[in-house]
Amino acid sequence: MYPVKEHLHRVLDALPEGVRLVAISKYHPAEYIMVAYEEGQRIFGESHEQEIREKHTSLPKDIEWHFIGHLQTNKVKYIVPYISMIEAVDSLKLLREIEKQAAKAGRVVKVLLELHIAEEATKYGLTPDACRELLDGGEWRQMEHVRICGLMMMASNVDDEQQIACEFQKAADFFDEVKARYFADEPDFCERSWGMSDDYPIAVQHRSTMVRIGTAIFGPRVY
Repeated sequence: MYPVKEHLHRVLDALPEGVRLVAISKYHPAEYIMVAYEEGQRIFGESHEQEIREKHTSLPKDIEWHFIGHLQTNKVKYIVPYISMIEAVDSLKLLREIEKQAAKAGRVVKVLLELHIAEEATKYGLTPDACRELLDGGEWRQMEHVRICGLMMMASNVDDEQQIACEFQKAADFFDEVKARYFADEPDFCERSWGMSDDYPIAVQHRSTMVRIGTAIFGPRVY
C-alpha cells in the first residue's frame, strides 16, 4: 500500500497552527482514507456525488465530508443530507438549490463562495465583481439553511511562485473586504480555503485557513 501515514504526517507537520487539512480523497480507495482516519484526520474532500455517497455509506460517520468540485444543481439533493461543507458555490442558482434541499433535510449546510482569480479560463468561480453583486443582492440573508463561512479559490497551475503568491494575496485582500462589508458581525465567516499539494506552503503565507491536499498524501489517483 502507498505510504499514506508517512505522507499525511509530513503535510500536517508543515502546517502552522490554525490551518486545517482537507484531505482530498477523490479517486482514492476507502482503505487509504481509513489509514488517514486512524491517524486522526477527519476532514476529507470529494468531487463526485456517487463516489462521495458510497464512501459516506461505508466509512465512519464522524468524517466531515467536503464537496470540493463543481457541483451541478441536480446533484445537490443527493449530498445535502450528510455533507459538512460545500466548498465551491459559484452562483446564486446553486445557493438557492442548497437552501431548498437543506430545508427539506432539516439541516444547515456550510458553504464557501468560490472565487475566480486565476488567469485560466478552465477555472470555475465568481469574479470579485460577480461575488460583490451576489452579496449586494441580499437574497442570501433570508436563507435559513445555508451558512456562508468564507471563500475558496484555486491559484493558476504555473511554476511562477510570484504569480501564485500574488493570486493568493488578492484572495486574502478580497476576503477582508467581504468580511468588513457583509459579514462583520458573523464569526462563522472566517474560512479562506486555498492551497493544494503543489502550492500550499505559499498559501499558508497568505492567510489560508484550510488547505486541500490529495496527491501529496495519497499519491497518484487510482481511477
